[in-house]
Amino acid sequence: MHSKASLGLKISAAAGLLFLHLPILLIFVYAFTTEDKSYQWPPPGLTLKWFAVTWNRADVWAALGLSLRVAAISTLVAMVLGTLCAAAVARSRFFGRESVSLLVILPIALPGIITGISLRSAFNLADIPFSFWTIVLGHATFCIVVVYNNAVARFRRTSGSLVEASLDLGATYFQTFRFIILPNIATALLAGGMLAFALSFDEVIVTTFTAGQQQTLPIWMLEELVRPRQRPVTNVVAMVVVLVTFLPIFGAYYLTRGTETVAGQGK
Repeated sequence: MHSKASLGLKISAAAGLLFLHLPILLIFVYAFTTEDKSYQWPPPGLTLKWFAVTWNRADVWAALGLSLRVAAISTLVAMVLGTLCAAAVARSRFFGRESVSLLVILPIALPGIITGISLRSAFNLADIPFSFWTIVLGHATFCIVVVYNNAVARFRRTSGSLVEASLDLGATYFQTFRFIILPNIATALLAGGMLAFALSFDEVIVTTFTAGQQQTLPIWMLEELVRPRQRPVTNVVAMVVVLVTFLPIFGAYYLTRGTETVAGQGK
């Protein structure tokens, strides 16, 4: 009976994974198709020419560059603000602490269209023109949550007695941060930053409301799907987006694996 249940769970898990990833695999296949107008299955032939075509598309490079810059700066902003919020919530006791935690997490819990509309309304009321920085601010709202969640969990598992002992032994606040706090939270911060970068890089909905006339790579893909010129080029770009977002996610998983215990936990 046990073996049958185990087999059933394995089959169910495999079916679920196939359902989730089969569309992505199809995108990879169609990036090599020789047909440039419609999708046929099986593809009439395979070719590498669309990679060369994509490489020579200036609009693709412009969109990619914008996405990378936005993701990088949004991640830096999120790492600073998310870490400070996590330190305040995890290490301090003050009135409204749980409310602050809820407000920090709220942007990622809300539908993206709500966040996008709210940000657009705020920018219009403040008479702020849409620019590179409005995209960064929009992305930082949900990137902060990812860093915050990783950092606050690590802060709560790190004993406060380590900080107290460091200060009692004569270390300055900077030395305590450098030699005690940072080594214990570094992997959590790096993992949060990687996840934030991946989320920012492939964000569509919030970007639609905060970008104005600018095109990040996901926005470029969306417009190419609506008014396609060369469908396989869109598939090549989609494959690049999948790979770029997969690597930080995999790295974050690897960094946080085996961190159930940290220095001073339980003391």
